Amino acid sequence: MRLDAIMLALALSAAPAAATELRICADPNNLPFSNRAGEGFENKIAALLAHDLHRTVSYYWAEQHEGFLNRTLKANRCDVVMAAPPGLEDVKTTAPYYGSTYVFVARRTDHLEISTFTDPRLRTLRIGVPLIGDDASPPAEALGRLGIVDNVHGFVSYGDYGKPNPPARLIEAVADRDVDLAVAWGPTAGYFARHSQVPLTLTPIDPAAPMPPLVFRYAIAVGTRPDDTALRKALDDSLKRERSAIHSILVSYGVPLVPVQGGNDG
Repeated sequence: MRLDAIMLALALSAAPAAATELRICADPNNLPFSNRAGEGFENKIAALLAHDLHRTVSYYWAEQHEGFLNRTLKANRCDVVMAAPPGLEDVKTTAPYYGSTYVFVARRTDHLEISTFTDPRLRTLRIGVPLIGDDASPPAEALGRLGIVDNVHGFVSYGDYGKPNPPARLIEAVADRDVDLAVAWGPTAGYFARHSQVPLTLTPIDPAAPMPPLVFRYAIAVGTRPDDTALRKALDDSLKRERSAIHSILVSYGVPLVPVQGGNDG
């Protein structure tokens, strides 16, 4: 065998095998985003990207509460987080593939149509807000800054795994008249409002009435470990190729979409 052929054979044998899996870090009980049955829109988009990259999807399941990234992505148990806002600590992201917003959720028959936190009706209505671990969600923080506290009720977004889809409780509380109004993350509100037997309305928080430094609109990207440059580039390219299909998936789940800088959707 010629020397150059021998060197080529050695190089090929030493090269890492091409990746065959797209290893996703995900919550097994968190519709509309993900669940173990693959029914969430993040499951659908992950499958779409994997097919485009000629890979198969595999999952490392973990409850998405405090420490999620430490137990999954940073522990090398998986390689991809499907929902990562750009700027997330110790995570590098693709370009955003959608943007969404917090929304006010009310019963259609009540005709509330509230869009700002300065609406005086918020001082007397019973309001539901999401609780996210030990941190106040942006809606809870906004209401607290305005002294609207006694009529606010918190609903745990993560942690109650005795029932399916903990985020649904907040939207169900509006339909069941346990609260008059909820302020919820758009994808959660849009999905469960579509499945509600009681007609509900979603009103995005007015971006023209900001409450610095609080943010109510977020760009959402795919996250990887900082050193996974090749994977991140492949995902970025795939997100661009599958832009139309991703948009269709998001719309089918009722996700309220808003324009985001540098995004693949808007």
